[in-house]
This record gives sequence, structure tokens and C-alpha cells, in this order.
Amino acid sequence: MEMTETDLEQENKEIAKQYKQLLKISYRTLSDEDKKLIRSAFDVAVDAHKNQRRKSGEAYIFHPIAVAKIVASEIGLDATSIAAALLHDVVEDTDYTLDDIERMFGSTVARIVDGLTKIANISLSEDVSIQAENFRKMLLILNEDIRVIIIKIADRLHNMQTMDSMRTDKQQKIASETLYIYAPLAHRIGLYNIKTELEDLGLKFTEPDVYHDILSRINESKEEQDAYIQSFNKIIKDSLDAEGFQYEIKGRPKSIYSIRRKMLAQNVSFDEVYDKFAVRIVYKSSPENEKFYAWKIYSIVTDHFRPNPTRLRDWISSPKSTGYEALHITVMGPKGRWVEVQIRSERMNEIAEKGFAAHYKYKHKEKEDAGLESWLNKLQETLENSEISAVDFVEEFKLNLYSKEIFVFSPKGDIYSLPKGATALDFAFHVHTEIGMHTRGTRVNGKLVPLSHELISGDQVEVITSENSKPSVNWLNYVTTGRARSKIKSSLKSEQKRIAAEGKEMLTRKLRSLKITLNEKVVNEMVTYFHLKTSLDLFYRVGAGIIDNQKLKEFVSSRGNMFLNFFKKNIRREDTSQDIHREEITEKFDQLVFGKNEERLDYKMANCCNPIPGDDVFGFVTINEGIKVHKNNCPNALQLRSNYGYRILPAQWIDSTQRDFTVRLQIDGIDTNGLVNEVTRIISNNHHIDMKSVNFESNAGIFTGKITVVVKNKNILNTLIENIKKINGIEKVTRLEK
Repeated sequence: MEMTETDLEQENKEIAKQYKQLLKISYRTLSDEDKKLIRSAFDVAVDAHKNQRRKSGEAYIFHPIAVAKIVASEIGLDATSIAAALLHDVVEDTDYTLDDIERMFGSTVARIVDGLTKIANISLSEDVSIQAENFRKMLLILNEDIRVIIIKIADRLHNMQTMDSMRTDKQQKIASETLYIYAPLAHRIGLYNIKTELEDLGLKFTEPDVYHDILSRINESKEEQDAYIQSFNKIIKDSLDAEGFQYEIKGRPKSIYSIRRKMLAQNVSFDEVYDKFAVRIVYKSSPENEKFYAWKIYSIVTDHFRPNPTRLRDWISSPKSTGYEALHITVMGPKGRWVEVQIRSERMNEIAEKGFAAHYKYKHKEKEDAGLESWLNKLQETLENSEISAVDFVEEFKLNLYSKEIFVFSPKGDIYSLPKGATALDFAFHVHTEIGMHTRGTRVNGKLVPLSHELISGDQVEVITSENSKPSVNWLNYVTTGRARSKIKSSLKSEQKRIAAEGKEMLTRKLRSLKITLNEKVVNEMVTYFHLKTSLDLFYRVGAGIIDNQKLKEFVSSRGNMFLNFFKKNIRREDTSQDIHREEITEKFDQLVFGKNEERLDYKMANCCNPIPGDDVFGFVTINEGIKVHKNNCPNALQLRSNYGYRILPAQWIDSTQRDFTVRLQIDGIDTNGLVNEVTRIISNNHHIDMKSVNFESNAGIFTGKITVVVKNKNILNTLIENIKKINGIEKVTRLEK
């Protein structure tokens, strides 16, 4: 559409007005220097975007101004961030380069704009794994400067607010991404108001009917809600006034998204959601009286209304890791309704609304920044750890974002916050990666507990470490936090790589003695022959003794029939050759184990759902046909589980080649000097054996020893038995049945 002179004049007036507003509503006090910086950023942005319009037809420049306003007033960042927000699309969409920005505004603004430009260039496609990978790249960029995250969130908020003129499919895609990525990010940084708005807008475009239905119901009940808060106020007003408090009581409806979440989680209708709004008491106080006043108000409120003792949250004594402080109580209000009451000082209220930025204003609260810093550092660690797949990462990132926190103490009394559900082993990794890696045991409140022991707030946790301890595959079942998982996975990978490196040398030696040179062609043949996927699989299995001399000889003799198999091999080689250099151990789940003790039992696959290795399955004990294995989502599963719960066996797939077996051996012989040392030396010198218990007895010169060892497979065990037999004085070594 053509713009007339008058239209343009109007528009320019509006742009100038918006700019003035930006300065006026800024949360921080701007110096003349700051205003100059913002002015020049504004001029550059106006010039850069002068020929651009948004889908709605308005001048593009209104978007950067709107983002800058969110950054300035709702989040309360500094002039540098406001300038960067004004310029956030300049390098992306116009002829200005990053060098221009750096020359005009310095390296900090340039770095932030660069981060935002890189994010704009990441296409978040439909494919979840590509999207996850890109999300991870995005977080790596974000992490260069916390302000990049914040401006990006503000940018997303404004886009969500102005998405009405877009195609429906685009709206849905952007809204889903907002719910998946940006709302959790805003939550984690403590931008609760923005998180709420992002969630509500996300719902508005993903489920418009639901959104509008709840919105109209909230509006209908607004009058009633105001009346309710009036009656609530009336009851406590006199007591608060009598104590001389300066305060304000406001009611606020819960967000549409959170009401929707409650309706789904509890499977109830709008009317049945009982706490649709919260009452907030915000009081004036000097810093030294804040805590005292909060509890005093608490006692006044609970004098009048009965509190629900399980719903008290004290985030004043131990603030959330976002710096959030408040006292939350749920009380039985007038008309027998539960009401959540939030008690906050003005300072706490500001931090709750502005999040991280408000900490700057209260400089004596330096410690709060450290909380954010340490979160960023942890995020950075997980990101840089490329061992963890991007999809896992996004899932774990989300889990950790929304998780509720628990607070536990070290033996010295230092306090640590962990997500709810964290275990003693998670705590070890949380304190320090090295401590986690070498954990031998853990004590909670003075008692030895398993590594998988779930912690609760207030626990005092001590980690016992040992140089020789190292992560095993089972550890992955003992932890719940993303950080611990990624550390354990990368440690297991490097252990596998170490064994594979030994295996490669062994293989080269063994083949040489069979007159074969190990080269890529032979590796390909072997990978195919042993039905593996990568060369690393092959080397690992040789190193761990799974592919032994006997199997190698069989392979060599099979090469004699090479010509017969030539065509077959060639066809199959093409599949594997490109895999050869993929440095990874494939996840080969080929063996089913049942029950808590992971026993191997005979089983048949059920015909109704035909499970394949890797499916989530369970075992069902039939009357005539032994154990039948069904998929968890088998059509018959619900009926079997509900009618024959006692015949259900938990089952899981394991990789038979990487499995540990516990074996008990009895050693008999003549007691000679140093015999015990010799036996333990042989066991501990073998990398792949873990000694669990030892019991030696000597009676009138006759020696009996019982040892329990954990081995990967039979070959390793046989080698061990042979080596023990060689010791002077040993008569026989027998394997005991359990």
C-alpha cells in the first residue's frame, strides 16, 4: 500500500514519541552518556530499517523499539543492552556489517548483536533432532553473554505479541517453540512475568479455543474475585495497621497457561481448579528488618486464617537459585476457599518481577549474581560436552529448567541446591566433577546409603572418594541430573576408547602371528563377519576379550572361502565402510533381563505386539508357555497389568557384551608364604575385573579362599582362572554356583 506524505509524517511523529517513551520508562537511571549511546543506536536502527515494513504494514523500526522498551522497563537492563536491542536486527537484515557496529558502538554491543544475529540464522526446522541440535548451538551462542539470552527473550515476546497477521501454521510453529524453549529459559533466569506472558501467548496460538474459553471465564469471575480479595483484606487490615505496617494487598489471577496445566494434570474443569488466584502482600521495609517483618506478617495472616502446613514455602531464608525471595503460604480464606498468600518486601517484589537485572540495583546483594553466574557455567559445561546427544540435551535441559529445588548441606554446612529427585551420586557430581568420578560411597545424615539414595531437603551429605573408583554403566541408573549423566556418559566413552585402543594393538599382534596385516580392508571384513557396526566396536570387543583367539581363528579360516563370499562381502562392505571412522560404540541391546536382580530367564516374544530389541517391554508369566515378552504399549498390556499384576516381571534390554557378571570362585591349595598377596595381585592387575569380596582361611597348612569377582564375560573369567592356577601351591580353582 502506498504511504501518503501525511501518513509518513504521522509515522515519524509516532517513532519519535516511542523513542522518548523508551528513555522515560527505563528502569535504571540513565546518565547523559547512556542517553547518547541509546540515541546513536536509535539513529542507526532508523536509518538501517528505513525501507522495511512488517507483515502488518507498519514500519519495521517499531519492532526494535518495542524490544528495547521491554529490555529497558520490564527487565530493567543497562544502556548497553538497550542499544543492542535497538540494533538486534541491523546486521541480519540490512547493509550494516558487524564491523560497522563494533566501530560505532564498541566490542560489547557488537558481541551481543553478533550473538543475536547468529541465532536469527539458525533455522529451527520441524525435525526434532535438527531443532534440538540448533537449540544447543543457540545456547552456546547465548552463553557468550547473558544479555544475549535476555534480549532474545524480549525479541520473542514482542514477536508473540504481534503474531496475529501471520499464517496459522507459522503461528503454531513459533508458539510451540516458545513453549518448548523460550518460556523455560525465561523461568530459569527469573523473568517470571515474561515467562507467564510467553506461556499464555503460546497457548493462545497452539490451542486458541482453550485459551479464549479460559480467558472469558477469568474475565467473568473478575468482579467476584475483587469482592473476595476485599473481604480477605478487611479481615487482616486492622491487625496490619495496628502493627504500623506500610503495605499494599493485591490479588492476581493465576496465568491462563497454569490454570490449563492444572485442569489437565488433575483432570478437572475450570470451576474445580481451586486456587485460581493469589493474594500478594507487598510491604515497605529497611534491609535489616525485611526477614523479621515477613514472619510478623505471616503470623498475623495465620492468626486469622488457618494455614495448610504442607504448603509453606520459605524462599527468604534460602532464596531460589534465580534470586527469588518470598514467603508463600496457602490458607483457608473466607467461604472455605484455599488462597495462596505471597509475602514480599518491595525489594523482593522487584526481583520477582525484573529477575536478574534488579539485583544490580541492590548492590549489597552481590551474591545473587554469583547464582546466575554458576548456572551459566553449568550450562556451558553441559553444552561443551559433545558426548551427549542434542535431543537428550534439550530434554534434560527442560527437565532441569522447570524442576523444583531441594536444599542439601555438605558436612561443613555449605548449602547446595539440587533438582527434586536428585540422588546422593548427583550430589557428588554437583559438588565437583572429580569428586563424582571417584565416588566410592555416600553417607546421608551420618548413615551409609546406596549411591541411588534420593535426597530430600535438609539432608547432610558426605561423599567418600577413592582414587580407584570410576563410573560404571550402572551409574546411569543412579543419577537424575543432566550434568551427572553427561559426565558419566563421557567417562564411560573414554574408558571404552581406552579399551578399544588396547584392543587395536592386541588385534594387530594376534593377526600378525596369523600372517595377516591389519588394514582397513581387513577391519571392514571383520566388522562385517562379527556383525558389528564400527571399527571401534571391533577393537573394544577384542580389548575386552569378547572376541578371543578362538573366534579370530574362525574368522581367519572363513577368509579361506573368501571367493565364495566375495560378492556378499562386497555388498555388505558398502554399508559399513563409511562407519569405520565414526568414533562411537554402538548401543547394542540384544539381551533381555528380568526383575530387580536382572536375571537371565528363558522367554518368548508375544505375537500380539512383536517387540524388538530396544522396545520398552515387560515379561508376563504364562501358565503353559513360560515367560512371554510384551511391549509396554501392547493393546493387551493394560488388561494384563490390571488383572494379573502379580505375574508381571519388569524387563529391560541390556548390551550383553558390556554386561557385568558376578562370579564366586573357590581356591584350594597348600599355604605358602605370600600366597594371598599373589592371588590378589593377579586379580587386581587385570583391568576388566572388579573384586567384590575376599575371604581366605588357612587351616593346618591347607589354604582355602573364596573370592567374588565381577567380570564382563566368560573369556576374561577363564583367563583369570588359568592365571590363578599357575601360582605355586594352588591345587584347584572351582567356580561356585551362587
